[in-house]
Amino acid sequence: MNFDNIGLNVPEIFLPKNDVDMTKWAVVACDQYTSQPEYWKDVKAITANSPSTLNLILPEVYLESDEEEKIIEDINKNMADYVDNGTLENRGKGFVLLDRKTCNASSRKGLVVALDLEKYDYSKGSKTLIRATEGTIVDRLPPRIKVRQNASIELPHIMVLIDDPEKTVIEPLFAKNPEKIYDIDLMKDSGHISGYMIDDEETINEIAEKLTALTEPSLFQSKYAVVDDSPLLYAMGDGNHSLATAKAIWEKIKEDATDKTSVMDNPARYALVELVNLHDGGLEFEAIFRAIFNIDPSDMLDKMKKFYADQNSEVTINEFDSIDAAKKYSGSTGSHIFQFITENRYGAIEVTNPNLTLETATLQNFIDTYLQDNSEASVDYIHGEDVTEELGKKPGNIGFLLPSISKHSLFKTIICDGALPRKTFSMGEASEKRFYIECRKIK
Repeated sequence: MNFDNIGLNVPEIFLPKNDVDMTKWAVVACDQYTSQPEYWKDVKAITANSPSTLNLILPEVYLESDEEEKIIEDINKNMADYVDNGTLENRGKGFVLLDRKTCNASSRKGLVVALDLEKYDYSKGSKTLIRATEGTIVDRLPPRIKVRQNASIELPHIMVLIDDPEKTVIEPLFAKNPEKIYDIDLMKDSGHISGYMIDDEETINEIAEKLTALTEPSLFQSKYAVVDDSPLLYAMGDGNHSLATAKAIWEKIKEDATDKTSVMDNPARYALVELVNLHDGGLEFEAIFRAIFNIDPSDMLDKMKKFYADQNSEVTINEFDSIDAAKKYSGSTGSHIFQFITENRYGAIEVTNPNLTLETATLQNFIDTYLQDNSEASVDYIHGEDVTEELGKKPGNIGFLLPSISKHSLFKTIICDGALPRKTFSMGEASEKRFYIECRKIK
């Protein structure tokens, strides 16, 4: 089965053998809880002496730590061992249909497939079938490349969006009563997930036909009110830099290949992802907040005023007794507003006459410049208002809260304006992120 025109590939799915404790096997995406090492210490204790995807990933809390190199070495060994000793079993070619319950949603549906990296380009202005939704920071790829370049299997935390308002692709699959292949309570109060195998040729062809229909030129142009012959079918939701990493490695494999024809059959050409319908009732966009560390908050806020003044914008800093009060501040029409938390201050920052479209871009533009001028400072991107407040209140820190964007405007924004500023939105809170379960051989 070949669906090159829609960038789709039917992968061989590897899952743990039946006696593996699946609650210990499934672990949340490695880019979560990056400022909460205690979360990952908990996960390590929970999964001790049991097969787990924790042994196959590098939690980003350990990036640039003394443990990084050792963890990567162990990952490569564990991958080979899990395949060789039968911990991971080949369940055959097919897709995996998902039904996920989270703390905020009774159901969020997904479909695990493989996508063709030949149809993906994260460069600015890309018109490929698969596109980044946020700016890709090339400097963030090397540590991820170190993990993947010698990996024998992949397991995705990548979630890719399709814009299917009529719910033609994923949702009808449940009516076919597919075989349930797992049913898991997820650790640390992260909900529940059920997986179903989709491996019959007729259903797979139907999926491909429905995806193809979403790219039909007249439908595409009328849906987005654009004149464009380069349809966007897949928009990155989560895992933008993970897919960019897979792309970088695939390009290197092609470059080094002596046989430029046979290399196109290399399994590294594809990446395993979960497709999610933008219109799924269980999918909500959340804002991603910022925490800045090792600074003088008052000095930072003073520099913020000067930064925006130099851009012909004006900043007012309005202080309140609580973050809830600060969040009620509405400001003037057209201004950008975001809240801040420090050890002893709460406030709402209003930027009038902003130069950029989104509040996230307005704030991030300042943060990037500030970090360039203050090498001792650092930033983290936080899911959850409570964590942002907790971190912001620590001495030498500041936390920023931002509004979320509407999910329904995402595709048209990407088509018309290109990728958003990085970390503009999140598909749910940290505990709602994708958990590693399915695997695929890439070597």
